[in-house]
Amino acid sequence: MSRIGDRPIPLSTGIDVKQDGVKVEISGKLGVLTHIIPDCVSISVENNELRVGAGNHSRQCKALHGLTRSLLANLVTGVDTGFEKKLEIHGVGYRAQVSGKNLILNVGYSHPVEFSIPDGIDITVVENTKVAVKGIDKQRVGQVAATIRQFRKPEPYKGKGIRYVGEYILMKEGKTV
Repeated sequence: MSRIGDRPIPLSTGIDVKQDGVKVEISGKLGVLTHIIPDCVSISVENNELRVGAGNHSRQCKALHGLTRSLLANLVTGVDTGFEKKLEIHGVGYRAQVSGKNLILNVGYSHPVEFSIPDGIDITVVENTKVAVKGIDKQRVGQVAATIRQFRKPEPYKGKGIRYVGEYILMKEGKTV
Protein backbone atom coordinates (compact mmCIF):
# COMPACT_ATOMS: atom_id res chain seq x y z
CA MET A 1 0.00 0.00 0.00
CA SER A 2 1.00 3.58 -0.49
CA ARG A 3 2.31 5.23 2.67
CA ILE A 4 1.36 8.68 1.40
CA GLY A 5 -2.05 7.57 0.15
CA ASP A 6 -3.04 6.10 3.53
CA ARG A 7 -2.65 9.37 5.41
CA PRO A 8 -5.95 11.25 5.91
CA ILE A 9 -6.36 14.84 4.71
CA PRO A 10 -7.70 17.03 7.55
CA LEU A 11 -10.60 19.28 6.51
CA SER A 12 -10.97 22.55 8.38
CA THR A 13 -14.35 24.16 8.89
CA GLY A 14 -15.82 25.72 5.77
CA ILE A 15 -14.39 23.18 3.32
CA ASP A 16 -16.98 21.18 1.41
CA VAL A 17 -16.18 18.04 -0.64
CA LYS A 18 -18.63 16.81 -3.29
CA GLN A 19 -18.14 13.75 -5.48
CA ASP A 20 -20.03 13.19 -8.73
CA GLY A 21 -18.76 9.91 -10.20
CA VAL A 22 -15.07 10.45 -10.91
CA LYS A 23 -15.25 14.24 -10.51
CA VAL A 24 -14.40 15.70 -7.09
CA GLU A 25 -15.27 19.32 -6.29
CA ILE A 26 -13.67 20.97 -3.26
CA SER A 27 -14.95 24.39 -2.21
CA GLY A 28 -13.65 26.68 0.49
CA LYS A 29 -13.41 30.32 1.45
CA LEU A 30 -11.07 31.19 -1.43
CA GLY A 31 -12.86 29.37 -4.25
CA VAL A 32 -13.72 26.07 -5.88
CA LEU A 33 -11.35 23.52 -7.44
CA THR A 34 -12.17 20.28 -9.26
CA HIS A 35 -10.21 17.11 -9.95
CA ILE A 36 -10.89 13.91 -11.89
CA ILE A 37 -9.90 10.85 -9.86
CA PRO A 38 -8.83 7.57 -11.51
CA ASP A 39 -11.21 4.58 -11.56
CA CYS A 40 -9.14 2.46 -9.17
CA VAL A 41 -9.16 5.16 -6.44
CA SER A 42 -12.04 5.95 -4.10
CA ILE A 43 -12.55 8.79 -1.63
CA SER A 44 -14.63 9.15 1.52
CA VAL A 45 -15.25 11.92 4.07
CA GLU A 46 -15.57 10.96 7.73
CA ASN A 47 -14.89 12.88 10.96
CA ASN A 48 -13.69 16.01 9.09
CA GLU A 49 -11.06 13.97 7.25
CA LEU A 50 -10.82 13.11 3.58
CA ARG A 51 -9.55 9.57 3.03
CA VAL A 52 -8.29 8.13 -0.25
CA GLY A 53 -8.55 4.38 -0.81
CA ALA A 54 -7.02 2.10 -3.43
CA GLY A 55 -9.27 -0.32 -5.30
CA ASN A 56 -6.71 -3.07 -5.91
CA HIS A 57 -3.04 -3.69 -5.23
CA SER A 58 -1.61 -3.36 -8.72
CA ARG A 59 1.54 -1.29 -9.19
CA GLN A 60 -0.28 1.40 -11.18
CA CYS A 61 -3.11 1.65 -8.67
CA LYS A 62 -0.66 2.08 -5.78
CA ALA A 63 1.06 4.90 -7.65
CA LEU A 64 -2.25 6.61 -8.48
CA HIS A 65 -3.34 6.18 -4.85
CA GLY A 66 -0.46 8.31 -3.51
CA LEU A 67 -0.64 10.78 -6.39
CA THR A 68 -4.37 11.35 -5.96
CA ARG A 69 -3.95 11.88 -2.22
CA SER A 70 -1.23 14.49 -2.81
CA LEU A 71 -3.26 16.31 -5.46
CA LEU A 72 -6.38 16.37 -3.28
CA ALA A 73 -4.32 17.65 -0.32
CA ASN A 74 -3.07 20.48 -2.55
CA LEU A 75 -6.66 21.32 -3.55
CA VAL A 76 -7.75 21.44 0.11
CA THR A 77 -4.81 23.69 1.02
CA GLY A 78 -5.49 25.90 -2.00
CA VAL A 79 -9.15 26.60 -1.23
CA ASP A 80 -8.34 27.11 2.46
CA THR A 81 -5.15 29.23 2.52
CA GLY A 82 -3.91 29.50 -1.09
CA PHE A 83 -0.39 29.30 -2.47
CA GLU A 84 2.29 31.92 -3.05
CA LYS A 85 5.62 32.00 -4.87
CA LYS A 86 7.97 34.94 -4.39
CA LEU A 87 10.49 36.13 -6.97
CA GLU A 88 13.19 38.74 -6.69
CA ILE A 89 14.85 40.71 -9.46
CA HIS A 90 18.61 41.39 -9.31
CA GLY A 91 20.40 43.78 -11.65
CA VAL A 92 21.01 47.48 -12.15
CA GLY A 93 17.93 49.03 -13.72
CA TYR A 94 15.93 45.81 -13.54
CA ARG A 95 12.41 46.39 -12.25
CA ALA A 96 8.81 45.25 -12.51
CA GLN A 97 5.39 46.85 -12.28
CA VAL A 98 1.78 45.76 -12.61
CA SER A 99 -0.35 47.76 -15.05
CA GLY A 100 -3.95 46.54 -15.22
CA LYS A 101 -3.87 42.84 -16.16
CA ASN A 102 -0.23 42.99 -17.34
CA LEU A 103 3.08 42.54 -15.58
CA ILE A 104 5.71 44.79 -17.19
CA LEU A 105 9.32 43.72 -16.70
CA ASN A 106 12.37 45.84 -17.51
CA VAL A 107 15.13 43.24 -17.36
CA GLY A 108 17.91 44.44 -19.63
CA TYR A 109 16.31 44.09 -23.04
CA SER A 110 15.85 47.00 -25.43
CA HIS A 111 12.09 46.81 -24.81
CA PRO A 112 9.96 46.10 -21.75
CA VAL A 113 8.59 42.55 -21.52
CA GLU A 114 4.82 42.39 -21.04
CA PHE A 115 3.24 39.32 -19.43
CA SER A 116 -0.54 39.09 -19.28
CA ILE A 117 -1.70 37.83 -15.89
CA PRO A 118 -3.93 34.72 -16.23
CA ASP A 119 -7.32 34.50 -14.54
CA GLY A 120 -7.23 33.14 -11.00
CA ILE A 121 -3.70 34.46 -10.38
CA ASP A 122 -2.84 37.62 -8.45
CA ILE A 123 0.54 39.27 -8.94
CA THR A 124 1.80 42.03 -6.68
CA VAL A 125 5.06 43.98 -6.94
CA VAL A 126 6.79 45.44 -3.87
CA GLU A 127 9.74 47.85 -4.09
CA ASN A 128 9.93 47.35 -7.91
CA THR A 129 12.11 44.25 -7.41
CA LYS A 130 9.99 41.77 -5.45
CA VAL A 131 7.19 39.93 -7.26
CA ALA A 132 4.62 37.77 -5.43
CA VAL A 133 2.48 35.30 -7.41
CA LYS A 134 -0.63 34.14 -5.50
CA GLY A 135 -3.51 31.80 -6.31
CA ILE A 136 -5.49 28.77 -5.18
CA ASP A 137 -4.15 26.27 -7.74
CA LYS A 138 -0.61 25.16 -6.82
CA GLN A 139 0.26 24.00 -10.33
CA ARG A 140 -0.84 27.26 -11.98
CA VAL A 141 0.98 29.42 -9.41
CA GLY A 142 4.20 27.46 -9.93
CA GLN A 143 3.87 27.57 -13.72
CA VAL A 144 3.28 31.35 -13.79
CA ALA A 145 6.27 31.92 -11.49
CA ALA A 146 8.45 29.69 -13.69
CA THR A 147 7.29 31.54 -16.83
CA ILE A 148 8.18 34.91 -15.28
CA ARG A 149 11.59 33.53 -14.25
CA GLN A 150 12.22 32.37 -17.84
CA PHE A 151 12.18 35.98 -19.12
CA ARG A 152 15.63 36.51 -17.58
CA LYS A 153 17.15 33.55 -15.77
CA PRO A 154 19.90 34.36 -13.27
CA GLU A 155 23.25 34.28 -15.00
CA PRO A 156 26.23 32.69 -13.23
CA TYR A 157 28.81 35.50 -13.59
CA LYS A 158 27.14 38.53 -12.02
CA GLY A 159 23.95 36.93 -10.71
CA LYS A 160 21.66 39.29 -12.61
CA GLY A 161 18.18 38.09 -13.45
CA ILE A 162 14.93 36.88 -11.90
CA ARG A 163 15.20 34.25 -9.18
CA TYR A 164 13.05 32.68 -6.50
CA VAL A 165 13.44 34.11 -2.99
CA GLY A 166 16.06 32.02 -1.23
CA GLU A 167 17.40 30.44 -4.45
CA TYR A 168 21.17 30.02 -4.43
CA ILE A 169 23.02 30.80 -7.66
CA LEU A 170 26.42 29.13 -8.03
CA MET A 171 28.68 31.93 -9.20
CA LYS A 172 31.49 31.25 -11.67
CA GLU A 173 34.85 32.88 -11.62
CA GLY A 174 35.54 35.27 -14.50
CA LYS A 175 38.56 35.28 -16.76
CA THR A 176 41.87 36.22 -15.18
CA VAL A 177 44.72 37.84 -17.08
